[in-house]
Amino acid sequence: MENGYDIYWTSHALIELAATYAYLETHFNPSILHQLSRDLDRVLRLIAKNPSTFALSDFKGVRRTVVRKFNTLYYREVGHRIEIISFFSNRQNSEVLLQQLKKK
Repeated sequence: MENGYDIYWTSHALIELAATYAYLETHFNPSILHQLSRDLDRVLRLIAKNPSTFALSDFKGVRRTVVRKFNTLYYREVGHRIEIISFFSNRQNSEVLLQQLKKK
């Protein structure tokens, strides 16, 4: 990103993001997709400028932030880039997220 850290999405996080958009396209109107895109862009810009902006999670070196009511972004700083680990749907069982973060 411009004047900040590069953002890298793991394949797992991209799959979660795509699933979220697919669900929203099927069940909601396009304005919801636009709102999510706008909010996600805002959060990514903040992270790229200052990765420590958001709170640490319960996992060492992993930070989290709520993007919208139903989605939480988990990320960590790796060198001079930000690695997006998960774009988690808060409606899911949290055990799914715990297993994914333990792999990292």
